[in-house]
Amino acid sequence: MNASEPAQIHVLFCEAFNAGDVDALVALYEANAVLIVKGQPVTGLPAIRTAYQNILARRSRMALSTRSVVMFDESLAVLHGDWTVEGPAGEGGTARHGLSTEVVRRQADGSWKFVIDNPFTPR
Repeated sequence: MNASEPAQIHVLFCEAFNAGDVDALVALYEANAVLIVKGQPVTGLPAIRTAYQNILARRSRMALSTRSVVMFDESLAVLHGDWTVEGPAGEGGTARHGLSTEVVRRQADGSWKFVIDNPFTPR
């Protein structure tokens, strides 16, 4: 499924994350997109796939809500999202919270994909 408007990419991301669907997550990114992982940029779909395989191995659950969308020229947008990630029940892990900042771009088919994804925006 494709995001038909910028904020919908958060919904699709959360669904794919909670389903543990690496393919669906990677499909939300442009070919040369950048994902920030542990403070370091990960560039390109193969590296993003590997990052999500490692992240999803933890079997965490996510809640994500869009805080703001700033559009530019109907083809580029900046999103901010509030997120919470909790580990699997029974593992005693604490929830992590954060603010994400993403740049998304409208594709030729009208869908939106991540260009830059920083899940740990400084507050």
